[in-house]
Amino acid sequence: MPRVQAPRRPTSRDPLVAAPLAGLIPTQGAGGSRETLRARTNRRIDIALLPLLSLLYLFNGLDRSNIGNAQTQGFTDDIGCQPDDFNHAVSLFYLTFVLFQPISAGVGGWLGPKHWIPLMMFVWGTVTFSQAFIWGRGSLITTRLLIGAFEAGFYPTAVAYLALFYYPFDLGLRIGLFYGLYVVANAFSGAMAYAIFQIQILGVKSWQVLFLIQGSLTCLLAVIAWIWLPAGPESAWFLSPQQRNWVVERVQPGEITGKQPSGVTWRDVAETARDWKLWFVLVFNICASVPATAFSVFLPLVVEGMGYSSVEANLVSQLNLSRPSRLGLSLGYRWVALTQGMKMSVPPALCGAVGLYLFALSSDYHRERGCHILAAMVVALVGLVAVVTVSTNRAKYAALCLFLFGSYVPAPLTTAWLSENTPAPGKRLLVLGVNGWGNLAGVVGSQLYRAEYAPEYRTPFLATFGFVAAALAGYVAYRCALQAVNRRRAEIRRLMPATEIERRDTARYADRKSTFVYGL
Repeated sequence: MPRVQAPRRPTSRDPLVAAPLAGLIPTQGAGGSRETLRARTNRRIDIALLPLLSLLYLFNGLDRSNIGNAQTQGFTDDIGCQPDDFNHAVSLFYLTFVLFQPISAGVGGWLGPKHWIPLMMFVWGTVTFSQAFIWGRGSLITTRLLIGAFEAGFYPTAVAYLALFYYPFDLGLRIGLFYGLYVVANAFSGAMAYAIFQIQILGVKSWQVLFLIQGSLTCLLAVIAWIWLPAGPESAWFLSPQQRNWVVERVQPGEITGKQPSGVTWRDVAETARDWKLWFVLVFNICASVPATAFSVFLPLVVEGMGYSSVEANLVSQLNLSRPSRLGLSLGYRWVALTQGMKMSVPPALCGAVGLYLFALSSDYHRERGCHILAAMVVALVGLVAVVTVSTNRAKYAALCLFLFGSYVPAPLTTAWLSENTPAPGKRLLVLGVNGWGNLAGVVGSQLYRAEYAPEYRTPFLATFGFVAAALAGYVAYRCALQAVNRRRAEIRRLMPATEIERRDTARYADRKSTFVYGL
């Protein structure tokens, strides 16, 4: 049996794991070449799915963070809560948001993304809407726990949904665009809150208007998504019959053709639980994500001395908030600074989105993930060192842009990497859900940047450097481990007859088969 040269192109003897070569390369279409068919199909999917899913993801973030905007309008005072109650509510959000990610992703495999994504949105939109009428500590914490539980599964379910439509090395760029549009839009989210706060309704507080409008829009988008999204490639109304057939062929057989269970099985759960690779990379994904979640702390340091320090740099201490709430209030003080310095927060976010796009584009083109993640972390480390060491504000600001240029790359490319290396659809959903525990980096970041370290924040900067350096070493080890497995399987395929390999792999599952080659 010849050695497989490219990731995700195992032999056609193994229908469980990978498509035959004909399914990976577009066949000649009646209207043009293979590449033309591929480009036209991808373009239609890009137009029909990516913008809507990115918009849904934006509202996923808005409904998660709008409590920070509401707090700038006296939210907790008006509902009879103490400042500590608000802090607890912000922190407890992550309890359900993190814990429910794999569970919610599993439900998405059972119901199907077409139904589960809109249902999640409608529920958390309804809870967001209801926040306009809550009173007291108990209702505040309850609503935040519910929003966390129903927002938890959106990202892994959406990524698994995209994986049904894109060949693995078309997927990385799309995840980058999906995540990058959210990053850019988030930089302008303060503008939406600012506009809503200008609406004056007799007897209704500004923060109530915010929850009412954003909750209503989320519910409306949920209904639109349920109507718009197809169940899968075979029912994609925006593709021609020829394009639908090609998409079905290039995705692994069995995922959407009935040869595999369409939902999550107990074997998927068992295989996910004992997949050491997932748990290994999860630790370092958390480390690599710490800088991006701490962006809201770096920005005040950069603009201090530029005329905005009285508004931005001191807002957290003026509100006397505890550590976990600072991350949750990043959008809140971004709104306060909108009229004076919102433009200062946009270029770094744009740099982050551009860096993510370029790295994802190159990663798909070269069909490689690990080295691109490592290169991005090196860029982030260089920018981080510069933020700490340079003395002028302009140099700090430029260093921050460089820092964010690489900081947003690891999480989305890790998601694409795990997705393409997990061919079984049920296990893939669970793997992406567990990978969502990378959001624990938000808790880590909020614990690092305490007011006692202001204004230099040297100790938190050094700790962040340590996290990124540890992630760099961890990803090197992870990539080397996958290479070692690939070499061992190549040796097995070289020495063992094909019939013996087929017999040996009968009891093995998906990526554990000898014929599967991990993408690097």
